[in-house]
Amino acid sequence: MAHLDDPATQRANVRYIRQSMKQPLLSRDHEMDLARLWRDEQDEKALHELVNCYTRLVISMASRFRNYGLPMGDLVQEGNVGLMQAAARFEPERDVRFSTYASWWIRSAMQDYVLRNWSIVRTGTTAAQKSLFFNLRRLRAKISDASATQMTPAQRLKIAKELNVNVGDVEQMEGRMSAGDQSLNAHVGEDGEEEWIGFLQDEGPNPEEVVTGLRDAESRSRWLAEAIGELTEREQTIIHRRRMVEDGATLEELGKVLGVSKERVRQLESRALQKLKVSIGRRVDLPSDLLMDAAEPL
Repeated sequence: MAHLDDPATQRANVRYIRQSMKQPLLSRDHEMDLARLWRDEQDEKALHELVNCYTRLVISMASRFRNYGLPMGDLVQEGNVGLMQAAARFEPERDVRFSTYASWWIRSAMQDYVLRNWSIVRTGTTAAQKSLFFNLRRLRAKISDASATQMTPAQRLKIAKELNVNVGDVEQMEGRMSAGDQSLNAHVGEDGEEEWIGFLQDEGPNPEEVVTGLRDAESRSRWLAEAIGELTEREQTIIHRRRMVEDGATLEELGKVLGVSKERVRQLESRALQKLKVSIGRRVDLPSDLLMDAAEPL
């Protein structure tokens, strides 16, 4: 689905493009001097001159991504972010022109923007998938008939080998790029009143299941509380400290609190769990649903 700029934005884009193209080209020595002034002295005037003179690179790169149906103004803004990143990281001593270095950052910023906004469905995350997304159309145009709706298995295999990806990835990307996003609020049929969203299945519990679950939870809590109330005070302390808090106490820690050995704590805990199972067993069919296994690692 294409995203078009409104008329006012289009006029502003035209003015920006004209202004950018009027900026003078920098000599190699002068751009290196500007880069050093910014890096070493944080000279903002030098940074502005360096960046403004290479906004033409952003304009040129943005025109290459217009076929993805995204606003030109947004592409330019993303490219300018990449240009600023290039200026922040550029090292004059590497003996490479700033335009060459900045082109990589500008293209990368625009590619990330296209992948984020071309579709509501995430298109690609790995480097191979990104390469497939941005090269599939070009390679397909070279090897397939323009009137064909789909590629042949041999053509998919050729593209997969050239881009070093799986044939399945090529087939999946082909399907994603040939199908556009559809609003869930779109009507079904030409004269239909139903919307597509009305056909989505709710996978959550129905109201009856929710009410039943709440009622059962209340019953289980009551039965467990009654069973714990039948334990001795020491047994209640052990069960609470060992089983009913997020970070349960160790046998050794409880032994120090109760003044007994950790082996004695283990015996008391085992006896308390058995009492609970018997007590709850008088109320429910499967007491194991309420209690954790007594053989928990210590």
